[in-house]
Amino acid sequence: MFDARLAEFSRERLDGRPVPDDLRLLLVAQWEGRTDFGDLLDLDFFEAGEANPLLDTSYMREEDLAHPETQADNAGAAELARYLKLVAKGDKGWVGYWLHPDEPVNQGWRVIMLDTEFTFWRLAGFSLAEGVAAAQARFQDEPDERIAFTRLAIELAELGLPLSTQDFDALDDSGFAVDPEEVLEELVEAEREKRGLV
Repeated sequence: MFDARLAEFSRERLDGRPVPDDLRLLLVAQWEGRTDFGDLLDLDFFEAGEANPLLDTSYMREEDLAHPETQADNAGAAELARYLKLVAKGDKGWVGYWLHPDEPVNQGWRVIMLDTEFTFWRLAGFSLAEGVAAAQARFQDEPDERIAFTRLAIELAELGLPLSTQDFDALDDSGFAVDPEEVLEELVEAEREKRGLV
């Protein structure tokens, strides 16, 4: 029923890569008007044609866009979008996948959050749902994030989205092999050099 929309989402947000199973389920739920997952995970997935935050300059003034430093920053962010695939708006900014070619993917895509100050956060787990649930566990009424995560995992499973674990401590929380912040700095620096700003 949603095959065409999923294919479009894949092309627009993931450069044609297959949509992971948990993301597929979350997208379909949103498109069906279900709010249960969105409420639990505080996620709102991008709709077709919605601007990628890394590419969106619509909020900038003409004189800012004409400034070479701003152009270098924007060009670096656009290059970063080759590796950083944002799929949803979350509580701190945007959520997606870090798909740098030197990042190991043997367990799954690395989940990342990018806030409005361009700070990158590696989310724990091996799926978008796990990463966001782990992040959301800090904001529940239960002060112990381990218990809060287990409760979220149980609720998600009851809704048809089982996580690989209900144990917060079992989540993979290893860092990135390739630091997205360093990559962005290198890309912006290369753009500054192209413009003779170095």
